Amino acid sequence: MSEVQFQTDIEKLIDILPPRLKSNIYEGLLDEAIEIVLDIGRIPEVRLGNGNILSLGNANVTREDLDYIVDGLPEFTHDNRSGIAGTLHRISAIRNRQGKIVGLTCRIGRVITGTIECIRDFVIQNKSILFLGRPGVGKTTKLREITRLMADEIGKRVVVVDTSNEIAGDGDVAHPAIGKARRMQVAQPEYQKDIMIEAVENHTPEVIVVDEIGTEAEAQAARTIAERGVMLIATAHGNTLDNLIKNPTLSDLIGGIDTVTLGDDEAKHRGCQKTVLERQKQPTFDIVIEIIDRNTLSIYKDSASAVDYILRGWPISPEIRKVDGNYKEPKNPTNIMQKVEELENKVEQAGKSSLSFNFNRQKYIQENKKHKKIYIYAVSRSIVDKLIERLDIDATIVRNVEDADFVIAHKNFAKGGSKILATANEYRLPVFFVRTNSMSQIQRVLKEALNLTQENQEVHSFKNYKDSTELALDEANAAIAKLGEGSEVVELEPQEQQVRKLQHELVEAHGYKSVSIGEGKNRHLKIFKDE
Repeated sequence: MSEVQFQTDIEKLIDILPPRLKSNIYEGLLDEAIEIVLDIGRIPEVRLGNGNILSLGNANVTREDLDYIVDGLPEFTHDNRSGIAGTLHRISAIRNRQGKIVGLTCRIGRVITGTIECIRDFVIQNKSILFLGRPGVGKTTKLREITRLMADEIGKRVVVVDTSNEIAGDGDVAHPAIGKARRMQVAQPEYQKDIMIEAVENHTPEVIVVDEIGTEAEAQAARTIAERGVMLIATAHGNTLDNLIKNPTLSDLIGGIDTVTLGDDEAKHRGCQKTVLERQKQPTFDIVIEIIDRNTLSIYKDSASAVDYILRGWPISPEIRKVDGNYKEPKNPTNIMQKVEELENKVEQAGKSSLSFNFNRQKYIQENKKHKKIYIYAVSRSIVDKLIERLDIDATIVRNVEDADFVIAHKNFAKGGSKILATANEYRLPVFFVRTNSMSQIQRVLKEALNLTQENQEVHSFKNYKDSTELALDEANAAIAKLGEGSEVVELEPQEQQVRKLQHELVEAHGYKSVSIGEGKNRHLKIFKDE
């Protein structure tokens, strides 16, 4: 990644500061700075991108300092923002109850190039793209660079709807960072939706760029733009796609979410409740990109499928790309399911002809994914989660029976779960029963379900747990029984830290106390009653 700054940008920001603050700015101080924060009665601060905060001198900010800065700026807008003409710097004000300015945040704007090279192949597809991510992670920077790419290199007619002047800077002349793109300013934030529609109706753009879609009206305007065949590049409030799905105000951006009541047959087929959440319509944005940090992007190449998978509780792995060019292809179950659908279509077509084509759906899925999916019924999820983590199993718990590789159920509840078990039988899923919700019992069944025999335990990275863990837990159970019979203190055999942790949890669950004593290989549990 290469950074390009227009030479006078930082100097223009420094020029508006009072002389006493300027004198405290040494060479290199603002190289990694995000903003300068000035509050009356407090030491001025420089906040860096790595989270560190530096003091700008040791004297508190005065009202005179703030007045000096405000006098050198254009008038603040209704959203308490101003800027410096010809730059990307933004100055935001904090006011007291009488409307007087008592604080300023001077956000440093920079032109950074190279941040979208890793997603260039998506940008040139002419598909609408939505960026998500926490504030300050670089969403606007990427919008600015995409704008220049589309306008200058690809030659599209691009219009930027610049509500806060963050994309193209302050002043009547747009900053050179957006290239040949045109910029429409917004007088007040609440007018953004109107300017978005005006841009389409009056200026025949091929691409519209919008920063921070945050209201239902703006989401509807975005849909209107997309339905007119205009490519839309935007950011929205929310860190992840899951956040957006749960946001009723903005969920229309990814198709809208509705509560649907399924018929008995469909609910049985899915192995779920009759009332479920489903996507209403086609998403406004074809691609959703989560910005994890300034150098890492998480990409959902098909937003419609991604939303459907999340709503159904199916695991989905987005594609991870790095600004430095290191890409990570996802282990995405979508690929398997798409292949399944293709093969099932072949079966259907073969049925209409004289061809013979046999396809076992469940067998194909089982053979083509190493990652195991477990459905549990009346079994402690917390214990299964702990075992998956501690035994280093490549597996997850799923919500729907039909998505599972196998089922683990409590034997005492087998009769009550007949519908679940019937669905498992319909999909020819193996069902394994536990007698109790104990750690050792569930671990034994989990190993049986995964066919982890003595010969292949090493392959599955069971490390030193194996059967010694079960023996250690049995020893702890025996000690607990002794305490119940009147013993005051019982000491156990030495164990490794991970095993001792399981023993501690077991003892605590039975209402007794335990401490680890001894050193090194002799460290073991001492169990006693709580006096």
